[in-house]
Amino acid sequence: MKRHNPGTESRTAQVLLIGLALAFLAFFLMLPLIAVFSEALKQGLGLFLSAVSNPDALSAIRLTLIIAAISVPLNMVFGVAASWAITKFSFPGKNLLLTLIDLPFSVSPVVSGLIFVLLFGAQGLLGPWLSAQGVKIIFAVPGIILATVFITFPFVARELIPLMMEQGKDDEEAALSLGANGWQTFWHVTLPNIRWGLLYGVLLCNARAMGEFGAVSVVSGHIRGETNTMPLHVEILYNEYDFVGAFAVASLLAALALVTLVLKTVLEWRFDLHSGARH
Repeated sequence: MKRHNPGTESRTAQVLLIGLALAFLAFFLMLPLIAVFSEALKQGLGLFLSAVSNPDALSAIRLTLIIAAISVPLNMVFGVAASWAITKFSFPGKNLLLTLIDLPFSVSPVVSGLIFVLLFGAQGLLGPWLSAQGVKIIFAVPGIILATVFITFPFVARELIPLMMEQGKDDEEAALSLGANGWQTFWHVTLPNIRWGLLYGVLLCNARAMGEFGAVSVVSGHIRGETNTMPLHVEILYNEYDFVGAFAVASLLAALALVTLVLKTVLEWRFDLHSGARH
């Protein structure tokens, strides 16, 4: 009877699986990235620079950065506060808070944007009162900020909650027993323990904030030079058959995604190194 070598079969299966994974990544990830950058530079660097320096493009880039600069710190504060409360204390409604944190993951971004329209739009629940006060939320920057904050607020909390649960409360209780107050305990004990997880969550939150399309599309109004973020500007240019401009701005988003991927990898390495040192 012919005997099989389990080690050989295992290596063969490993090579096949790795090859299949690499082929999948090449087809669905690398080819689209190559296509974006090649189309952006297809007609020369001059047209590329002209497209990204267009006033509407610059406005979209600026608005995208502003939205991220506002929504990410807000979600960082919320994520840290929610994670600290959930992992360090017991209180009524704790499970409800955990459920609400996951809500944006289960609701379509388009539906999320529509909810804000129903609340703050001209014919919405609060729309007439806001209009009487001279406050404009929908089809303006405040609406885009609200939609982005809602879509991205789980990222920081969902990175910190498992980490803080694993760490437990021993370090904080030791600090309190030695006379530290709540703020000192957080600043000198809790924050250093979670810093790599916090940075990782902030990075993911920032990536989603800059790339969000569905919810922002509903509440923005697509006003050129005012409420168009980079993803919305790409859509408009593509629909107008300005392929060079569309791919030029899209290549900036792709470059930001690649930078995010590199930073994510570095943070994962530092986080694993830090966790290994603790254990």
